[in-house]
Amino acid sequence: MELFQYPYMQRALIGALVIGLAAPALGIYLVQRRLALIGDGVGHVALTGVGAGLLLNRSPVLVAVVVATLGAVAIELVRARGRTSGDLALALLFYGGIAGGVMLVGLSDATSANLNAYLFGSLTTISPQDLTTIVVLGAAILVTMLALRPALFAVCHDEEYARVAGLPVRALNLLLAVGTAVTVTIAMRAVGVLLISALMVVPVATAQQVTRGFRATMTAAMALGLFAAGSGVWVAANADTAPGASVVLLAIASFLAVAVVAAAWRALRRRRAEAGTPAPEPHEVVLR
Repeated sequence: MELFQYPYMQRALIGALVIGLAAPALGIYLVQRRLALIGDGVGHVALTGVGAGLLLNRSPVLVAVVVATLGAVAIELVRARGRTSGDLALALLFYGGIAGGVMLVGLSDATSANLNAYLFGSLTTISPQDLTTIVVLGAAILVTMLALRPALFAVCHDEEYARVAGLPVRALNLLLAVGTAVTVTIAMRAVGVLLISALMVVPVATAQQVTRGFRATMTAAMALGLFAAGSGVWVAANADTAPGASVVLLAIASFLAVAVVAAAWRALRRRRAEAGTPAPEPHEVVLR
């Protein structure tokens, strides 16, 4: 714990905890819409913004926020108008984003170390300015996802019903697209653009195995994201490993552990049912 006496480690921990809360709070809506991989696509577009920022000698994070937001909104508009499928829209994000990023980074004077910091994360190099950006934008994402939970859930669960109910479906879809872009870009310095999608999806998938109801799943996913982020930074500090990889691996380890326990519990219930012992009543599914 002595390492956390240093300011750079304190910044790393705070940044990771903020992202650990915000990423699952947004990711649960993406999982509900079966767009679990959109974080990867937006991350590739964000890489184009990083390259543009390095080339223009501007803040790579802020430029990436703008570029990723424009890309996510454009793809959402294309998808909503039925011009192309969701899978094809994601493919456009993947290939166009990575190609643009590689080209712009190549034109700039950036070194491979600069690029790796955004591809795989570099928590220990977070500056006070970077931390301010992460905290402000992360808090905005978290508050928005929680405050608009009923409307966003309705859109993600049944878009046609939400439209009939009078909800602004187009605006809510665009809000999710913008939120995804912002979350990906602020998480670049923590886990990297190649790993951020895991922090959005894995805690949600873990929580779904043991919870019933949207609110409970969201709460559990955020708690798991917080645990993975904090524990990952601690492991990285003590084992001298990459923080982003440590965070993601701990999230996956949590998923595997919960999956094993859940499978054992289901097997126990089946044996009790076959033996004639009344099994515990399942929890009622309540979507709120």
